[in-house]
Amino acid sequence: MNEKVIKLLNEQINKELYSAYLYMDMAIFYDALDLDGYANYYTIQAQEERDHALLFMKYMQNNGLKVTLDAIAKPDKVYATVLDPLVAAAEHERYVTALINAIYHEAHENKDYRTMKFLDWFVDEQMEEEDNADSMINRYNLFGQDPKGLYLLDQEYATRVYTAPSLAL
Repeated sequence: MNEKVIKLLNEQINKELYSAYLYMDMAIFYDALDLDGYANYYTIQAQEERDHALLFMKYMQNNGLKVTLDAIAKPDKVYATVLDPLVAAAEHERYVTALINAIYHEAHENKDYRTMKFLDWFVDEQMEEEDNADSMINRYNLFGQDPKGLYLLDQEYATRVYTAPSLAL
């Protein structure tokens, strides 16, 4: 496998773990506001991102590649409003999409079809993640500025349950 692809895969493990930290930080913010549903939503997001990191790690191990873990940066966002984490999450998901696309591009350039096939699931996942993040912003803008609307959105997000990814490696 191409060294640049290996480097990008290793870096993506770190980026996914950072994403988990970022979403845990958002959950903590919402928990402090007693918005338990929003806190639940982002706690589950953190679990998903951790599992994405594990999928990248397992893919590398299954292909005999060395996994190198780096330090995980501390989230540096400061949130002042209920909307702030939603906007930050949407921006972050677009960033992650760009990272996945960069790995895919490099794999394609090197005719690394195995890695491209592996990344197909993540391409689809990122499309869903961006859609969900944008939807949360839109729904907050429509309903969340009214206390009753915010309460109902929070109750809805409280019903989200974690489902581990079913990507067979």
